Amino acid sequence: MGKTKVIAIEGIDGSGKSVQYNKLAEALTDMGYSVEKREYPKYESYFGSHVGSYLSGAEGVKADTVDGKSMALWFALDRWEDMKSHIDGEYDYMIINRYVLSNAVYQSIRDIDLGKPDIAEWVFALEYNHLGLPRPDVNLVFSIAPAEAEANVGKKGFREYVGAGRDVYEASHDIQARAMEQYLAYAARY
Repeated sequence: MGKTKVIAIEGIDGSGKSVQYNKLAEALTDMGYSVEKREYPKYESYFGSHVGSYLSGAEGVKADTVDGKSMALWFALDRWEDMKSHIDGEYDYMIINRYVLSNAVYQSIRDIDLGKPDIAEWVFALEYNHLGLPRPDVNLVFSIAPAEAEANVGKKGFREYVGAGRDVYEASHDIQARAMEQYLAYAARY
């Protein structure tokens, strides 16, 4: 059939996604497969730069204060813009570091989302059905204690969108703990 196999790597901030993303790409390449790598958000893109601004609070609006569906749109449009260059079948595998499941998780567990209806199905319909993003053949969800993940975030160093600090999601132990619980709930559900 020639379809590219899509593997999405998901988990809370500091769970080791980037390390495993690179190791998996290297292992598949060493086995002779062609691999396309994508990571989100794309902070250098139009939509991704706005995501970075919200995550850092640089322009006075923080991601954790924007309603879930509005914030989900920024993340979704960042992926949609980037995926326009993807050609199905051009590579054997496409490995994605943080994808649609992350959008569903993080836009449903912030303080302002508590008690509101789950938006996972809405996010999936938006990204897969309306925007036409490729569905993963598998989502790898990394489970880690939030305290351990937080220690890993502290080792990341300087990042363009947030400097040497943490973004608003990374800085909240409660958000990270709820995100880990939500990833596990979604993994069981889907």
